Amino acid sequence: MKRYINALKVKPVMALLAVIGMLPACEIDDIPDPNNPTVESVLVNATVDDLNNLVVGTEAGMRTFLATYYDNMGMIGREHYRFSSADPRFTADLLGKGSSVLDDNTFYTTNPWAGRYRVVKNTNILIASANNTTLISDEEREGYLAFANTIKAHQLLLNLTMMYEPGIRLDVNDPDNLGPFVEREAALDSIALLLDEGAAHIAAAGEEFPFTLSEGFDGFNDPEGFLQFNRALAARVAVYREEFGEALELLGDSFLDLSTDFDKGVYYTFSSSSGDLLNPVFVAPNSSGEIRIAHPSYISDIAPNDDRISKVLLRDEAASLDNLSGKYDVAVYKTNTDPIPIIRNEELILIYAETNIQTGNTLEAVRALNIIRQGHGVGPYVGPLTEEALIDEMLYQRRYSLYFEGHRWVDMRRYNRLDELPIDRPGDDVWTTFPKPFIEQAF
Repeated sequence: MKRYINALKVKPVMALLAVIGMLPACEIDDIPDPNNPTVESVLVNATVDDLNNLVVGTEAGMRTFLATYYDNMGMIGREHYRFSSADPRFTADLLGKGSSVLDDNTFYTTNPWAGRYRVVKNTNILIASANNTTLISDEEREGYLAFANTIKAHQLLLNLTMMYEPGIRLDVNDPDNLGPFVEREAALDSIALLLDEGAAHIAAAGEEFPFTLSEGFDGFNDPEGFLQFNRALAARVAVYREEFGEALELLGDSFLDLSTDFDKGVYYTFSSSSGDLLNPVFVAPNSSGEIRIAHPSYISDIAPNDDRISKVLLRDEAASLDNLSGKYDVAVYKTNTDPIPIIRNEELILIYAETNIQTGNTLEAVRALNIIRQGHGVGPYVGPLTEEALIDEMLYQRRYSLYFEGHRWVDMRRYNRLDELPIDRPGDDVWTTFPKPFIEQAF
């Protein structure tokens, strides 16, 4: 068995594919809003309607290629298998089968990357348009800038979680003069600053925003609530930066609630309405062909009486493909219109536990962990009160509470535990990072 961590070897590129439309630097004139305005029409003296269309288009664009992103994160993190009768790369490349490696010029690398940068482009247009119009008040301007900077930071963070080692581009304002790739630590610092800028704009935005957000932002669609969302994202970034004291302070300004109201938060929303999107990761139970199967270790490692077993569902028949098999479907989402969390209270409670572990406040950390445990039918923690044991417990709770939400691979990587993830077949690999997209290497 080979068991090494390596993702920077990539398949030879046989030809430059026509992926210019995927390149984050090359398209800023494709604004997904109801009226399809040109960039030029909104860059000078945009109206409130123009700006609101940009907000709607930006929020809608956040949902593109989410399925690929969650498959990337979940498969490398050994949360699930994506069985595809049409595409063997899910079980080969993502799991490092034999000599398979991550491809820098295929859909699972380029599509999520491009999708997030498309949204970044929209936020840049919104920022420029809000700054270059005299048709809105100063408070309204601050509201648009608050939204744009917060969402831009979130989208950059998603790409950084994939491109751990290559880093990301932060400055893509000018497609003819792209900023450089910025390594992970510097990129995290810049994302934190961008969220701080967003918070400053929120503080100056008055009591109401001039735009309406989807129901996924219910409770967070005014400056007061949106600031809590912004600070929650900032707390996530702070733990990634290992700034645990700062994270604890940020949680105080977020929507953290030390109760079992685990699902309070901000969500991507979906519907069956004409022109809208359905939940892209929902698969009906006992489907065949294109399915997501829970990794067997999710079932074998779960504690007795843990109600998070409901996130998977026993199939009528086991599913097998490519020398992999499983008996349980991923069942986090029960319908094709269920919302997908961007960030929710259960994650914030676990961040609170982590920050207290890392700052030496053991009893408070245990209290937070017990909120999670008892909220899921598991008795109070009775293990050792050492930092190592509590980190083990915290990572266990994150594994089950945040299952299929894009965190497991990130968590194991930031605690240098990728070698603890299961290897499913002799010769499989656990990758540390996706490679820099091939099209980006020319810039």
